[in-house]
Amino acid sequence: MKNNFKISKKNGEILVKTARLIITEYLKNGFNTELETKFQEDFSFKSGVFVTLKNSIGLRGCIGYPLPDKKLFNALKEATIAAATEDPRFPPVKYEELDSITFEVTVLSPPKRIEVDDSQEYLSKIKIGQDGLIVKYEYNSGLLLPQVPIEYKWSTKEFLEHTCEKAGLPKDFWQNNEVEIQKFEGIVFKEKYPKGEIIQEKLLD
Repeated sequence: MKNNFKISKKNGEILVKTARLIITEYLKNGFNTELETKFQEDFSFKSGVFVTLKNSIGLRGCIGYPLPDKKLFNALKEATIAAATEDPRFPPVKYEELDSITFEVTVLSPPKRIEVDDSQEYLSKIKIGQDGLIVKYEYNSGLLLPQVPIEYKWSTKEFLEHTCEKAGLPKDFWQNNEVEIQKFEGIVFKEKYPKGEIIQEKLLD
């Protein structure tokens, strides 16, 4: 990771615990949790963030913000509620499910366009286990977090193909000269099991 892109393990644990608290209160009582002043102060810097929910079957919801347009404490609250209630791939999470769901928070570095003269250069400029990808073309856009290709054991080429498909584009569209491909880094903190120990996921060997 770059020296200016770090989240301590303690702060990572706080982010994950707060994400669980936010959605627990939201689903149980129907209102947004008022975050503590210290939490707002500690996470007042702007950052992209994604919140991922998983159960024993697999993904249960994942939504976030790739750009550092919001203060992290606000982005975390909005992403958490959206991941649980607005992911169009899944029905809204119910309160009764929370004991069987693990929470994962990924804090993102600002995305940067990958500059190439030839599309084949992408294969050497993207590092599996470090980079997440964003593919953009006209009104289409797709994002995959850096932990995804590790989970599915993809090659760099497969990572590019799946990100294109996430954007609603043909899988080989990364070779189109007009496509824009960005990369970013992510620091991932997650529960090992529901309400359990929180660890930082090691993306690189």
